[in-house]
Amino acid sequence: MVMFEGFDSLTVAGADGGPLRVRTAGGGPPLLLVHGFPQTHAMWHAVAPLLATEFTVVVTDLRGYGDSRRPVRGGADPAPFGKRAMADDLVRVMAELGFDRFDVAGHDRGGRCAYRLALGHPERVRRLAVLDIVPTADALDAVDALTARQLWRWFLLAQPYPTAERLIEGDREAFLFGAHAGLFAPEALAAYRAAADDPAVVHAMCQDYRAMFGPDLEQDRADLRAGRRIAAPLLALWGKRSHTERNHDVRAVWRRWADDVRGRALDCGHFLPEEAPAETYAELRSFFAATGPADGAG
Repeated sequence: MVMFEGFDSLTVAGADGGPLRVRTAGGGPPLLLVHGFPQTHAMWHAVAPLLATEFTVVVTDLRGYGDSRRPVRGGADPAPFGKRAMADDLVRVMAELGFDRFDVAGHDRGGRCAYRLALGHPERVRRLAVLDIVPTADALDAVDALTARQLWRWFLLAQPYPTAERLIEGDREAFLFGAHAGLFAPEALAAYRAAADDPAVVHAMCQDYRAMFGPDLEQDRADLRAGRRIAAPLLALWGKRSHTERNHDVRAVWRRWADDVRGRALDCGHFLPEEAPAETYAELRSFFAATGPADGAG
């Protein structure tokens, strides 16, 4: 299987000047797709080509992930890997391609970047889809004993440098992929493994999660206190067998943050675009093809 056949590849300078790996294809309204942990843009390989028949699809590796690599900076402040900084990168990518306003869909860490983009740059985002997440503050507030066991990677990755990096280097395969490896297409898994072979990528992943417990959480709490809300219509999708289904009334949580919310659970686990690509495509296509406000149904 050839992934992203017909897509153009380019490198764009991020907000910090570092390289961002980008692929783009198609025509029509611009649609940005953002990946999660421990993946790269390759996670969209089954969905992006379908969407590119109607949209100008842009997929990118987040700052520090995949081929958007950054040097290891020891115990440095994780704020450069916070979702506000990553969202600024995404604005730069789309501006470089000539898009001042666009749709965005993000899975996992990419979903956190996507909703931060919608909060920080509301003039940029027409419609927003978030896949298998709730906002960081809500996710952390809901942690109980079972959730802590399910999401143990969150807490280990966030440990001070270099504890997490050293533990991951001891067995990258088990830590980063483990039982999930069988869910991914061989070509996509090979891309994830190749990226994770670079200590700089592992460090970036850790910094990403350190930022979750620092600036990301602080910014969420500040937005809630200030009453800031997401202006764009919002689609929330999640897996019926995911921790998100167990821990949250997902639509109700997102209605704390946005007025115009719809969504549903798909018959899969956490990795929607790879476990349920046909359903994920259909939901995204229907939502982003709409021209009016979301109806709030569901």
